[in-house]
Amino acid sequence: MELNNIKGITFAPFAHKGVLSKKDAFKSLDAIKERTAANFIMLVPCGLQETAQSEIIRYDTEATMSDTELITIIRYAKKLGFNVGLKPTINCKNGVYRAYVSFFDNEVPNEPCWRNWFNSYTEFQMHYAEIAKAENVDMFVCGSEMVMAESREDDWRRLIKQLRRVYSGILTYNTDKYQEDHVTWWDALDCISSSGYYPIDAWEKELDRIEAIVKKHDMPFIFAETGCMSSSGSSTLPHDWSIRSATNVKEQERWYEAMFFAVKKRPWIAGEVLWCWSATPYALKKAAVDWGYDIMGKPAENVVNRYFAK
Repeated sequence: MELNNIKGITFAPFAHKGVLSKKDAFKSLDAIKERTAANFIMLVPCGLQETAQSEIIRYDTEATMSDTELITIIRYAKKLGFNVGLKPTINCKNGVYRAYVSFFDNEVPNEPCWRNWFNSYTEFQMHYAEIAKAENVDMFVCGSEMVMAESREDDWRRLIKQLRRVYSGILTYNTDKYQEDHVTWWDALDCISSSGYYPIDAWEKELDRIEAIVKKHDMPFIFAETGCMSSSGSSTLPHDWSIRSATNVKEQERWYEAMFFAVKKRPWIAGEVLWCWSATPYALKKAAVDWGYDIMGKPAENVVNRYFAK
C-alpha cells in the first residue's frame, strides 16, 4: 500500500469477544463498501489495564476480540478490496483516559514502574504485530493517544525496533490532538499521525501548526482518527465522547464539511481514518436519532462519500 490517498474508516473499535463473529459484523463491512468510497479499514483490538497506574495489560478477556475473529475480519475486509490497518490500543477498566497512564520517572521500590509497564505493553503490541505480519496487514499503529507516556523516548524507540523485526509494513503511532509537536521520536516511524478532533472553526489554524511540524520532519502525515458526534455542541468539542445533548445530525454534517474543506487544500496530508462505524449498527430508520460518532445513514455519510469519491 502506498502512503497516500488513504480514505479510511475505523471499524468496530474495541469490539468485545464474539462481536466480530456475528453476521451483523460482516453485513456492516459490506455496508461500508456499498455506501461509502472508503478504501481502508482500521481495526482496534483492546488491551485492558485496571487503572492508569497498573503495570499489566490484558488482552485475553471478554473485553478483547479473539484472534480468530480478528483474523477472519481482516481476511474478509481484504476480500472486499480494503487495505487494512491494525491499531492495538489500551483502555483503563476504571474509565480513566489512556492519556493519563504514567509512573514515576525514577523507580521507587514497591511502586509501579515504567519498566514493568513497557514490558507488558511490548508483549501486547508484539502479539498483534505477529498477526499483522501473517495476514499482510498494510499499516500497524503502535499506540494511540498515550500522552503522558510519550516522553519515554528510549522505551518507544526500543519497542519500535522490536516491531520492525517482525512487521515490515507501514508503521506509525497515533498521538492525540494538539500533541503533534511533542513527540520526539517520529523519525523512527514511517509517518506522523494524530487524532484530528479539532473544533469546526479551528481547522485552518491547527493545520498551519501541523504543517510546520510535518515540514520540519519531512515525513508523510495522516489523521489516524478524526470524527464528530451527531450531538448539539459536538462540533466545537469533537473529541468529547461524554456529550449527551440533543441529537443534531446537521451539526455533524457541517463539521465534516469543514474538516474536508480544510484538509483537501493540504497536499501533505496522505489521508484520514474516520471514527467510526459500528459492527452492529442501528437500523437506518433510527439514524436521525443517533447521537454518536457513527455516520451511517446520516447527512455526514453523504459528505464522506462525496469527498472520498473524488
